[in-house]
Amino acid sequence: MPDLIAQGVEPQQRWRRSLPEGQAVLLGRMSGTWAVPWDQHVSRRHARLLWSGKRLEVVRLPETRNPIFLRGKEVERFTIEPGEHFVIGQTSFTLADQRVNISVEAPQPVQQQSFSAQSLRQVQFRNPDHRIEVLSRLPDVISGAAGDEELCLRLVGMLLAGVPRADAAAVVAVEEGGEGRGAGDEGLKGEGGRGKAEEAFDEEDATAQSPPSAFPLPPSSPLSTLHSPLVLHWDQRLVVSNDFTPSQGLILEALRQRQSVLHVWHGAETGNAAAFTESENYDWAFCTPVLGRACAGWGLYVAGRFNVERLGVTQSSDPTDLREDVKFTELVAATLSSLRHMRLLEHRHATLSQFFSPVVLDTLAAEDPEIVLAPRETVVSVLFCDLRGFSRESERHADDLLGLLQRVSKALGVMTLHIREEGGVVGDFQGDAAMGFWGWPLQQRDAVLRTCRAALGIRREFEATAGFHAGIGIATGKAVAGKIGTVDQVKVTVFGPVVNLASRLESMTKILRAPILLDEATARAVRRLVPRDVARVRRLAIVKPFGLDTPLEVSELLPPAAQYPLLTDEHINYYETALEKFLARQWAAAFELLHHIPAEDEVKDFLTVYIAEHNRRPPPHWDGVIPLESK
Repeated sequence: MPDLIAQGVEPQQRWRRSLPEGQAVLLGRMSGTWAVPWDQHVSRRHARLLWSGKRLEVVRLPETRNPIFLRGKEVERFTIEPGEHFVIGQTSFTLADQRVNISVEAPQPVQQQSFSAQSLRQVQFRNPDHRIEVLSRLPDVISGAAGDEELCLRLVGMLLAGVPRADAAAVVAVEEGGEGRGAGDEGLKGEGGRGKAEEAFDEEDATAQSPPSAFPLPPSSPLSTLHSPLVLHWDQRLVVSNDFTPSQGLILEALRQRQSVLHVWHGAETGNAAAFTESENYDWAFCTPVLGRACAGWGLYVAGRFNVERLGVTQSSDPTDLREDVKFTELVAATLSSLRHMRLLEHRHATLSQFFSPVVLDTLAAEDPEIVLAPRETVVSVLFCDLRGFSRESERHADDLLGLLQRVSKALGVMTLHIREEGGVVGDFQGDAAMGFWGWPLQQRDAVLRTCRAALGIRREFEATAGFHAGIGIATGKAVAGKIGTVDQVKVTVFGPVVNLASRLESMTKILRAPILLDEATARAVRRLVPRDVARVRRLAIVKPFGLDTPLEVSELLPPAAQYPLLTDEHINYYETALEKFLARQWAAAFELLHHIPAEDEVKDFLTVYIAEHNRRPPPHWDGVIPLESK
């Protein structure tokens, strides 16, 4: 079956998707799988597409604002054949009928090179900003992919965006055991970028007890038993180019060595280009294995040509210049492996083991999980934790992104570890943030105490981790907790205003410069139930969050005095007395009291600066509420 290829103005504004025969699909800016989010000229639902087996019928929907152009003319309904294209806004859509065939008998390369992690560590990026910008999109690529088919599609787009000299890219996988199949067998042919591997993923996705995964490859399995590399998804820059034939030998060699392998078939010094490959005249290709159980057997395959002008620069014919591209692809592979492992853990909420504390698992083992996990309204304490300083650290460590990735993964692990150790449930991941909650599926009379211990534990570990800090928001109230979702996708999480409040408090930590913020309900519970040798509370201010109308009293959760001697109990009393004077419109007295607090305490600056900006006089009709100008 053919592919529809969308291409916007920027190189990364691109996708290639297989058209199902006899099944209509909707094309639009916000139309699910067939979305074109980068082009504002494309309506939310713009056109209906139907592939008949020979031609593609395109019908403009009545609610669209902008026209569809075919051969320069505005049209409402039309059909096209492979090789033709139409345009909406600044995006072209090309119908391409190309196949991918694994090449079993590829010619011997004139040069083969393997890349160890140590050798790549010495390679410096000449344009690190672009590489980091592309790499930073990978968490969204993974979190936004509904399954492995969509994930592979997005990964191929990232590779083409991050490796400017590449002409083609693919995500490949090997299948363990069984009889090997030749390149001419149907199992190895992907029509329109889709092959047997993707059909296997469809079956696996339909099994609720089995999360989507690649073909499992136990570390002990000898690669001599591996046969038939499969192309999970592929794409190439020239939509009218020939079929794509990745080298089976190169793929298997890279997976056998567990490191990137480069094959060069033709360069400036090797003579005639026509003799080196079977169809597409690629000068070089390399394959990078994706290590780790989450992507066992996967590889990233990149191919291209020398002496091609792209982005205003002619690509060198020196193979050593490809080391930057190999290093970038290794970073993508390492990040993919780590983040996809996290995504698989999220998907396994139904199996519980990675997201619930042992005491909860014991309860679930003794009762019917469907009953225990059924959504119900209950009182919960919700903790939102976000990683600070990642962008700054990315800039500082542009030459060691693998090391940075390890530190970020470790930091995310700190969040989930303390949540689970304190009997909480890991309810969600959002980029570099995690959400946990207490009070479900078991009632926990000490839920606030557990939440505070988890938050202070996270803060303590982050303060010992150079370069990173955590912003944490905690709120307590009614919510619906349990297995929540749609028929197609369900996860164990919590839903309700208290979740949004905890998230809002977390974002406010940047404004108030307090590592941990509490809502009023949680602060009252801490004062009543949590011993001061475990945690202390400082009432900070009454604020009106940006975009909201209801004032909110916020407090700070502090470690006990023995662990945080910078602020004594006397200092906390000075601050809270100053706050009372502030609310009573006695700003001069409040200003003086705030100066009894150590200068190292940045939290007091929030009130001090606000008073100073108003010349120590409250505005007329001021009601004690400080409006926040941003989230």
